[in-house]
Order: sequence, then structure tokens, then C-alpha cells
Amino acid sequence: MASSLVPLSAPHPSWFTPKRLLVIFCVINMLNYVDRGTIASNGVNGSLGTCTSSGTCTSGSGIQGEFNLNNFEDGVLSSAFMVGLLVASPIFASLSKSVNPFRLIGVGLSVWTLATAGCGFSFNFWSITICRMLVGVGEASFISLAAPFIDDNAPIAQKTAWLAIFYMCIPTGYALGYVYGGLVGTYLNWRFAFWVEAILMLPFAVLGFVMKPLNLKGFAPAESKQALISEETDVQEVQDALNDSAKPTKEKFSHMFSKMKCTCIDLNQFSRFIKDMKALLVDKVYVVNVLGYCAYNFVLGAYSYWGPKAGYKIYNMSDADLIFGGITIVCGILGTLAGGYVLDLMKSTIPNAFKLLSVTTFFGAIFCFTAFCFQNMYAFLAFFSVGELLVFAIQGPVNYICLHCVNPSLRPLSMAISTVSIHIFGDVPSSPLVGVLQDAINNWRETSLILTSILFPAAGIWFTGIFLHSVDRFNEDSEGQVTEVDRSNATPLLEPRVAETSLFC
Repeated sequence: MASSLVPLSAPHPSWFTPKRLLVIFCVINMLNYVDRGTIASNGVNGSLGTCTSSGTCTSGSGIQGEFNLNNFEDGVLSSAFMVGLLVASPIFASLSKSVNPFRLIGVGLSVWTLATAGCGFSFNFWSITICRMLVGVGEASFISLAAPFIDDNAPIAQKTAWLAIFYMCIPTGYALGYVYGGLVGTYLNWRFAFWVEAILMLPFAVLGFVMKPLNLKGFAPAESKQALISEETDVQEVQDALNDSAKPTKEKFSHMFSKMKCTCIDLNQFSRFIKDMKALLVDKVYVVNVLGYCAYNFVLGAYSYWGPKAGYKIYNMSDADLIFGGITIVCGILGTLAGGYVLDLMKSTIPNAFKLLSVTTFFGAIFCFTAFCFQNMYAFLAFFSVGELLVFAIQGPVNYICLHCVNPSLRPLSMAISTVSIHIFGDVPSSPLVGVLQDAINNWRETSLILTSILFPAAGIWFTGIFLHSVDRFNEDSEGQVTEVDRSNATPLLEPRVAETSLFC
């Protein structure tokens, strides 16, 4: 048995500080959601051409008008990226155990950039639908891996606040997308909206490849893996040369074929994914957190789609789009930031996060429910704004639990499965189901009250999480690490580290 020292120095670019990492990830996240708002905007999405009974016809506008899409096709187009997102998220999360996560983000953003540019060059419904699916694939790597990077590099006393700043970009990006898409569609052509987005994202995609790769906590640094592989390969080659010289030719070919087969078929990757999934699904804290998040997202997804129409029908709002957009961006920014800072003030723990989730969601539900009971529009707006402010406060705490209730090496998969779940069981089915409910009862006030009442079960689910036995696993060692890295590896960008490892011959 021989022992040697392998330096495990973390990459340390002089200008790449944790705060700059947060800013870069916030800009990327905002561009992702600007794209979602853009394709839903009237300027880019457009409308079909119409003809009057007298024979006067007007041409259509935007994507729907140019490709002559019916409402069903238009609806498919707006959610097509979800297909790529839901399929690719677990794949990227699983690959993060064998490929440096920072490089995976670079790959994902490159796919996103090319697919978004492709949307601008699309020529029919199917071409733009495929491009939108690929946009989802590109976004999948980022949403699975960005939050763990931020959690690693945030100051201990401000972890939830940093996560809140990151997730604040969701409502902000949506709102900016509506405005941006409307302006581009009005003054240029809808295709330019996608081309500009691709140009803006390109530098960040390149950055993922040219920067020294960063390492996530719970994952062995790429350099140490390469060092070990290199030395082991050298030893193995010498042993193979000695053994092969004494083997008959037939045995040589058999041995070579066996090695090739092992290289091509790696069942360990799949079995490790199954093992990680099982670890998540048996974690009661994680399951309860995601269940509450699904119920919450069911309501918020329907609000974002049907809110302006419901406001227009109930209160005769002539500018419902502007009013609901304004409420969303202001309450989204203030509420998300406040939730993160309050949890940090309370002391960031999993039980405290569940307390904040249940309380803010419960009182937010009361204010939103009461708002729809008012006949007066201004009373509605006042109560609904307070309710939105409270329900948006959950973004920091809910993602804090997802990151800290699991082993560090499971965080990318934890975020990926959380994202997949809240879409499959939350906002994807909620909009059509609310549409079916409205068709049945034909009363937008009653429909809105029934939808809002689902926030109460969400608060109840999170309330049960307070009483579950929970352990913050941020500082746990991870399985399968090549080296024993310092447990306090919470700020890998701040200082390099050197550790020792043993090589067994």
C-alpha cells in the first residue's frame, strides 16, 4: 500500500467572488423568465386574423397570426418548454455526480441560446414547438444546479436572503418579459425578441466553458478526480502490459473486448440514480415540503394565467393586464426578499422555515380569499396585494428546506425533482382545471374563491412539517467522495484548500 499527496486546491479566480456569482446567476435566471413572459406577451404571441360579416378582414399578428395557430396549438406552444424541462432536469442532476456541475450549466445555457435563436428562425408550428422544448432542456441544467452553488457561497447568516434574491428574479423576469415582448412586437418583429434574448445569454454560456470550473459541496473536485484517474490509469497500463505479454492472442482480444464493454455500459450511473431517488422519496421532511409546494404552485399558476381575465370579468378592469402585472412585480420582489430576510433573522433552521411557510401561506390565503369577497375594486386590490405579498414570501424558505434536508451530493437532484413535481402536479394542470370549473359554474368570483381555498391545505401540509424530526445536513460528508474535504467547505470561492488522500495499489 502506497500513499501520496494530491493537492485539492479549489479554483480561485481573483475577480470571481461569491457576490459576483450571485449577480451572474440572477441575470441568467431573469433572462430565463423574461423568455417565458415574452412568448406569452401580446406583442410576441399575437392573435389570429379576423373578418367581419361585411367582408372586411384584418391580418393576424405575432406567432399565432403568422402561423395561423388555433387556441389549442397556441396553448401547447406556451407550455412546450415544460416537456424539455421536466425530462432533462433529473438527467442533469444525475450527471452532476460525474461531470463538473459548472460545465453542465455551460452546456445547458449553450442549448438554451441555440434553441432561443432557433425560435426566431422557425417557419411553422412544429419547428417553433421543438425549439421551445429545447429551451426547456437548456434551462433544466441551470435550475437544478444554480441554487446549490448559491447555497454553498452565501454567508452563513444570509443563506436564505441570497436564495430569496435569486428567486425574486422569477416574478421580475415575467413582468419584464410582458413589457419587452410588447415593445418588440409593436416596433419590430416578434422574431427579434428571441434573437436578442439569445445574444444576451451567449456570454454566460461561453463563461460556463472558459471559467475554471467551480465545485459543489459534496462533490469531489474535478482536479482530484483527474489526478486519481491518471495515476490509477498509469499503474493499470503497466500491469496490463506485463500481463498481456504472457497471454495468448485470443485472451488478449477477449480482455480488450471486456474492457470496452465495461466502458460503454455503465450501469452504476443508473443504479446510483435509483438509490438517490429512493433516498429523496423516503425523506419525510423533503416529501412534506414538496407536497405543500405543489398545492401552493397549483394556485399561483392559475393566478398567473387566469388572474387578469377574472379581474376583468368580476370588477370590469379595463387595464387588468397592467394592474395584475404591477401587483405581481411589486409584491413578488418585496415578498420574496422579505421571506428570506425574516428566516435569517429567526435563525435559518428547517423547523423555522416550516413555521414561516405555514404562517405566511395561511394569512396570505385569508387576505386573498377575503379580497374576492369584496364588491369594491379598490378594496379587492388592497387585500389582494397584501395576500400576494405574504404568499410570495415562501420562495426563500421552501428552497432552503430542499437544499438543507438532504445530503449535499443530493442537492441538484433535490432541486430537479422539486421543480418537476411542482409543475406536473401544480401549475401545468391547474390552468385547464380552473377553466373546466369556470365552464361548469360560469361565475368567476366563485371560481376564484374555490381556487384560493387550496392555499389553506398548502399551509396545513407545511404546518405538519414543524413536528417532523429534521436534521440540517449541509455539513454532512457525501458518499463516494474521492477525498476527505474540509467539512467547513461553505465558501469554495473564497479561499483554496489542500487535502490529503491515499492511493491504494
